[in-house]
Amino acid sequence: MDEATGVGDPGDGRSAAFVHDTVIPEQASPERGEDETPPDVAGTPGGQLHTGSADAATPDAVTGARAAEEAAGPVTNEAPRERPSIPPPPGAPFPRPERTRIFTIANQKGGVGKTTTAVNLAAALAAGGSRVLVIDTDPQGNASTALGIDHRAGVPSVYDVLVEDAPLAEVVHDCPDVPGLTCVPATIDLAGAEIELVSFVAREMRLQRAVRAYLETVAEAPDYILIDCPPSLGLLTINAFVAGHEVLIPIQCEYYALEGLSMLLRNIEMIQRHLNPDLRLSTILLTMYDARTRLSSQVVDEVRNHFPDQVLRATVPRSVRVSEAPSHGQTVISYDPASTGALAYCRAAAELATRPAPAVNERNAQ
Repeated sequence: MDEATGVGDPGDGRSAAFVHDTVIPEQASPERGEDETPPDVAGTPGGQLHTGSADAATPDAVTGARAAEEAAGPVTNEAPRERPSIPPPPGAPFPRPERTRIFTIANQKGGVGKTTTAVNLAAALAAGGSRVLVIDTDPQGNASTALGIDHRAGVPSVYDVLVEDAPLAEVVHDCPDVPGLTCVPATIDLAGAEIELVSFVAREMRLQRAVRAYLETVAEAPDYILIDCPPSLGLLTINAFVAGHEVLIPIQCEYYALEGLSMLLRNIEMIQRHLNPDLRLSTILLTMYDARTRLSSQVVDEVRNHFPDQVLRATVPRSVRVSEAPSHGQTVISYDPASTGALAYCRAAAELATRPAPAVNERNAQ
């Protein structure tokens, strides 16, 4: 046996397994009796090798060491992730708005690019010199994943803000890849929030009040707040509509996306009449554009004809890089800044930053 490492030679018929400074001897080999103590561990109680103090091998010490290890979490050899170098987008630095602009990014249809648009627009705006906060209200937490934010169950999140009245400032996390970009994550706890909120007074206003309180107390208010919504019109989405000043709708360049747009517009009008009179549909972004198909061009033309003032000139093409980036815990802006998807979102961010914000009642904006 090599005494320095405690590993037996292949030919000596003996080996040892170490567990927190203790050695569990292998069963006796045929060369020695069952009760014979190996010479390497002779003179120790029970045939155990003492490598430290007298208490190192006691059950209490082993239990304490295991508890300390579990509390510390898994040990990895991975170095901290280096912040990628993100070149400033065209048009940077972007003009700063006079007051915080709050966008609710919504579409009742799933799979149209709501979360992708939220995180990549936020990253592009931050790369252009703006301070941006993303609020993830989707229980799936995909926006949190794309921004590299931990959103396991139990992590302080938007659930604590909506249900437990926690201040928004206590659940804001910095994005590790993009300076100036912060996020309020969503956890799976949020899946039951709509049921819990049913009995609350003014349940539709809880996010709005939290955002207002945050803007009044934070030292440096963000230039933009982007609220990512789930694909439904439940209490979570209604809270997002009430908290926002502007609605940004991502529209996939396919027929089904147009079919659900009229229903979404009716719901926005309902929110305007009863809960948030200052809410405006200010921006439409066309996503998943495929120049090879006639259908994409027809959808673009039809949307531009109906909403000439809201549709951004920039369109986001289908891009493999955009799909790959979340699997690395990144936005496409930091994952591959030179890709077609990243450049498209940078153009959209520059256009968004230069557009004037719609008029908002001073009392409601505070």
